[in-house]
Amino acid sequence: MIKKRLLSGEPCKKCQQAEEVLRGRGLWERLDEVVWAQEGDADSPGMQLAAEHGVELAPFFIARDPGQSPRVYTSVIKFIKAELADAATTAAPPGTDDTLAAAAERLDETDPVAILRYALGRFGARCAISFSGAEDVVLIDMASKLGLPFSVFSLDTGRLHAETYRFIDEVRKRYGAEIQLMTPKPELLEPFVRQKGLFSFYEDGHGECCRIRKVEPLRRALSTFEAWATGQRKDQSVTRADLPVLQADPAFTGSAGELWKFNPLANWSSDRVWQYIRDNDVPFNSLHERGFISIGCEPCTRATRPGEHERAGRWWWEAETHRECGLHVGRK
Repeated sequence: MIKKRLLSGEPCKKCQQAEEVLRGRGLWERLDEVVWAQEGDADSPGMQLAAEHGVELAPFFIARDPGQSPRVYTSVIKFIKAELADAATTAAPPGTDDTLAAAAERLDETDPVAILRYALGRFGARCAISFSGAEDVVLIDMASKLGLPFSVFSLDTGRLHAETYRFIDEVRKRYGAEIQLMTPKPELLEPFVRQKGLFSFYEDGHGECCRIRKVEPLRRALSTFEAWATGQRKDQSVTRADLPVLQADPAFTGSAGELWKFNPLANWSSDRVWQYIRDNDVPFNSLHERGFISIGCEPCTRATRPGEHERAGRWWWEAETHRECGLHVGRK
């Protein structure tokens, strides 16, 4: 890794951030050498390497294998994905050859970190964390500290708050995670909007809009993975009261057929999630500071009032038992 040292003697801010990402992912010790590029000193080792490889900004990374040309990366995210993610330092946990039923029984009373360690030890990057809210970033933070490979995707409905888009980018930079954004198919969305407009869900329910903007993109995303991890909790909704920590997905299939669905935070409360966020300095959506608890699309989300359940701000014009978008319900 080539880091830049400023004239003040301090490392550049981006270099520090890259180091934090690598340490957070348990990957820092896998670097062979750190070379300094001294600002204003063209003869410093790092500046010479920058000139040799035509790089103008720090940090950057050079990977060398005997008999091969060196590979240069100017992005810590691409460096992790290409060089480090497939060689995790944490051993796979015992029992990762279990059947789904045996694994579900094994994990039923374990903590979220142990559940994630099992999921990533068994599936690695073939297990994706579905990212949208506070619970999901807790999972990303836990996964990053395990040092095991994992994938992340997020559903970009085209109707998210501006704060949510900034939040997604903040998480990407913080954890050096490549976040796959899944968007609606134009051939489905365009005729729907043309025929019904942009706010038909206030009149005939959110189901059709969610199927196009969320469920179909999710189906496409999951079809490329063998397992996924969600931030669902039992106490979030009456529809999630019996949520297990591991199940065969009742609605979607993966690249190998049966899709393993991990819910590591199933037994946690909202208070416990936020305690983890505070204790570990985990980033969160700034809308939470304005009274939003459960955050979805902008037209379908409002701040909750004192004493209201956290899901009261989602599709508030519909019955409580209908406040699911189709991502976590049985096959229809």
